[in-house]
Amino acid sequence: MVFSYMNTRHPINQLRDEVDRLLGSFAGRSATGMWPGMARSHPAVNLWEEGENLMVEMELPGLKSEQLDISVSGGELSIKAERPEECEEKVVYHRRERPRGAFRRVLRLPADVDSTKVEAHLADGVLTLTLPKAENAKPRKINVTPG
Repeated sequence: MVFSYMNTRHPINQLRDEVDRLLGSFAGRSATGMWPGMARSHPAVNLWEEGENLMVEMELPGLKSEQLDISVSGGELSIKAERPEECEEKVVYHRRERPRGAFRRVLRLPADVDSTKVEAHLADGVLTLTLPKAENAKPRKINVTPG
């Protein structure tokens, strides 16, 4: 009997994983240690529009709200965080894929937002941001006067 599982990952991510694995085995260590630019240091993000708000979700497992620094300025959303480096003595890692250290993610927003009304919630390792659109970014009905 043959079992098949539907793989929902994007093919580009699968290719990246395979290249990382190949380079890692070739070099005898993690490819991300050789080329930091290839590291998946940025958490996954979803950005969408819902009515008069922009919505952002970011996966941040293991982080606490006090470790986050979020700001909106000039049409960009900036999210900074730091995952503390855990130094465990007499430990030999055979695999270490969970990122550590500081990261900063800047997203260009598709519309201006009212930064005074932005809301952020962190629950179950997922950061959810509600970014209300600024008045100038909301669509307006234009009245047409007869001739």
